[in-house]
Amino acid sequence: MNSSDTIIAPATPPGEGGVAIVRISGVAALPALQKYFKPSAGSFPLQSHHLYHGLLYDPSGSVIDEVLAVYMAAPRTYTCDDVVEIQCHGSQQVVKAILSLYQGDGLRLAEPGEFTYRAYMNGRLDLSQAEAVAGLIHAKTDSSRRLALTQMDGALSREIYTFTASLKQLLVLVEAWIDFPEEDLPSEDLAHISTSVSRINSKINEITKSYSFGRVLTEGASILLIGEPNAGKSSLMNALLGEERAIVTAVPGTTRDILEEGLVIDGVPVRLIDTAGLRESVDQVELEGIRRAEKKLSQADLVLWVIDSSCSGGNSQTILNHCVDLPTFQVYTKKDLGSALNNTTCGNFRQYQVSVKTGDGLEGLRSGIAEFFMGDVAGQEWVTLTEQRHYEALLLCVEALTRASNALLSGLSLEFVAADFREALHSLGQISGETTTEDVLADIFSGFCIGK
Repeated sequence: MNSSDTIIAPATPPGEGGVAIVRISGVAALPALQKYFKPSAGSFPLQSHHLYHGLLYDPSGSVIDEVLAVYMAAPRTYTCDDVVEIQCHGSQQVVKAILSLYQGDGLRLAEPGEFTYRAYMNGRLDLSQAEAVAGLIHAKTDSSRRLALTQMDGALSREIYTFTASLKQLLVLVEAWIDFPEEDLPSEDLAHISTSVSRINSKINEITKSYSFGRVLTEGASILLIGEPNAGKSSLMNALLGEERAIVTAVPGTTRDILEEGLVIDGVPVRLIDTAGLRESVDQVELEGIRRAEKKLSQADLVLWVIDSSCSGGNSQTILNHCVDLPTFQVYTKKDLGSALNNTTCGNFRQYQVSVKTGDGLEGLRSGIAEFFMGDVAGQEWVTLTEQRHYEALLLCVEALTRASNALLSGLSLEFVAADFREALHSLGQISGETTTEDVLADIFSGFCIGK
């Protein structure tokens, strides 16, 4: 991305609406506005951070639209460059006309995420805060929204900078003693370095524990419903969704394919996946559905093994073999019809009894699902990770610091310790952006929408 020219893009999504916003950023932002905009009252120069009503004209003098325009002088802007925003009527033809007007005048259409990229390059945001902007835009729930705002506010950044500052001090200390190879590292310095490394590793480990919870909040969790035909999988799915999404009949084997639907359960975004009933079959279509269900098992974050509690099951051992090493809830359906099963005979899983007909037990199941994904992390005060890139970088940092600690205890040369500290700092820099490569930056910002 070229950060020296002036860029333009719609800041609102495509489609019809009451208002659309076109954003311009760069050195030519104000001259571009003044060239075609005529305020209804007052005259140029425009004051920074004041909203002006007026008309926007094309080069022939024809009115493009009645607009509100604001000029924001650097550095008090989103990008830290001069920024202009034009609020026009929400017609895509109006937006297209404004974009064409300024592109014809030499402004360049912004690439995805380029406004945020400029904010990052100009030091307004570090890389983790910039990524949180995308997280806020794509937030699926109120919990993920609040989490993204916390990251944008610098919660993770502050932790990373604290770790970085401490490690740099330790590296300076170690390198100072490397210059005196004939002298041993004093015991008090050795104790200080070891204690500091242990403390940093402990805090990082606390943060990495939050990743599974953070990933679920931002990406959603997959919940797979399996069981024998007519166990009530589709009925349970419809009950959790609150709508008739899956076909339900008394004929076994109604569900032949994978059916997915998203919803939010107690603040946790999930995807419910209904599958074909697991049984022996000679029907080729049904067999393919069963094969797909079995393939999905290893990809699920949680399995709901649905069991018809009103009759004895004939395929329990086969299903148990599929679920034995997977996170699984046993959900006994048709509670209103009574139970013909001993609910303790099908494995050591958390169990729920529900009735789709009466609704009995459904709220307890929802709470159990939310508690399973939220765990104990949701109530803690430490930073919650949402990006796999951050998680992997912190794991690499812990590995490097563990090697450094072992090298100290083993009496190895301090050059090894210094090298491990540098590697740990490099890993932390991957999160803040200090050591991130251009290829990684391009990949991160390409996931943004145009205009942000």
